Amino acid sequence: MNQPEKLQNKQVMTVDVEDYFHVSAFENTIAKADWNQLELRVESNVYRLLELFEQHNAKGTFFTLGWVAEHCPRLVKAIVEQGHELASHGYAHQRVSQMTAEQFKQDVELSKKLLEDASGQAIVGYRAPSFSINDDNVWAYDVLAELGFEYSSSTYPIEHDLYGVPEWPRFSYQRPEGILEIPIPTVRKNNKNIGIGGGGYFRLYPYWLSKKRIDNFINSEQQPYNFYFHPWEIDPHQPRIEGASIKSKLRHYLNLSKMEAKITNLLVDYQWDTMKNIYLAKK
Repeated sequence: MNQPEKLQNKQVMTVDVEDYFHVSAFENTIAKADWNQLELRVESNVYRLLELFEQHNAKGTFFTLGWVAEHCPRLVKAIVEQGHELASHGYAHQRVSQMTAEQFKQDVELSKKLLEDASGQAIVGYRAPSFSINDDNVWAYDVLAELGFEYSSSTYPIEHDLYGVPEWPRFSYQRPEGILEIPIPTVRKNNKNIGIGGGGYFRLYPYWLSKKRIDNFINSEQQPYNFYFHPWEIDPHQPRIEGASIKSKLRHYLNLSKMEAKITNLLVDYQWDTMKNIYLAKK
């Protein structure tokens, strides 16, 4: 089987490993100083995902917070022991747009060290919290290259109130800094990019519609499709954050009870592999 056929047959599964209290939607409601007092649910949720992936012979890339590696080192070890790729999601889910270049370097360097110490593997991939690399902080790619990263999946080329770079490339491309950027997938509709990469959109839409859009992307674009979601999205019994806005609550809690079944459908309907195996093999 040649490389193009292989890429058409396998898609990329990614998991942003963070807990329910790490998310950007709650950053003004939950203080970082209080994180250690909150119920930790990321371990049980990720172990459940590892079971599902093993049942369906799926591999994926786990973009993991350094904070999680620090508090759950055995979980990080379990991810790599089951053949998945470990990558960085920063240390404490702080958006790149909220940091200076030096702060970003410290954040990512700490995350990389914690992940490598816990896993015993080199970390070459990075995803910015809330897809927060944009026109104002392209210096982030220089930092990533300096720290030894090979790829990033930190941009979503859509219009969105919290993130998005709709004018940026839709498909993976090599940046001048030496980093391969892998955007979240979109389809074109009415001259606009429509997000089909996962997360809240995937929870919102019925599975048949998501599958139709994924199939359309795979068949028409001749590109590997990459999907993302979070462990807390399969956890309908997670604690409710009462102080959050109605909009934040709607986004966070919508259809949590349906998510595990939808993920299972994806695992049945497609073959899944890691970012490193699919994208770096093309270089």
